[in-house]
Amino acid sequence: MRAQIYLRVVMNDNFIIPLNGLASGESRFSWHAAKEFFDSFENAEILDADLDIEVRVEKSGRYLGVDCEISGEVTVECDRCLDELDMPVETHIAMSVKYGDEESQQEHQEGEREIVFIPEDSAELDMSQIIYDYVCLSLPMQRTHGTGGCNPDAMKYYSAPEGHDYFNEEGEMNPFAALKDMFR
Repeated sequence: MRAQIYLRVVMNDNFIIPLNGLASGESRFSWHAAKEFFDSFENAEILDADLDIEVRVEKSGRYLGVDCEISGEVTVECDRCLDELDMPVETHIAMSVKYGDEESQQEHQEGEREIVFIPEDSAELDMSQIIYDYVCLSLPMQRTHGTGGCNPDAMKYYSAPEGHDYFNEEGEMNPFAALKDMFR
């Protein structure tokens, strides 16, 4: 029989998993991350956030498996028109927590799970840095609105000077189109 614990943590509380007293079996945690969470990391790229974080912790003896689902959206600046852009976030964290120094441990491969080492005397596992990293890594490098979604006032500055054609046959911007007549 597995023990299940369900905790609801209020917005932007410390994203802490208490290791002392954690019952064997499955425990669940549920958090919400908003703009304040990213502000605490001094992140200026994420303008707003509405993320739900569901964490399942499996404890068996000294084994601690953490599975975390992050879903929602963050608001960033469009790289093209500089307007706000809502980006969906859907990411999964699978990790095994091990006690002790990383250097003293032998190389172990646990499939698709990331291995996190914590000191032997740790009473809690702070998930905030891990959640922050995974959300930032889930965002694409280029953050732009879809075709026609950018601010038209900003896009008029991208238009080509008269006599130059910077667009290909599909109407997409091609910065190399101006070079096509270079060797004539």
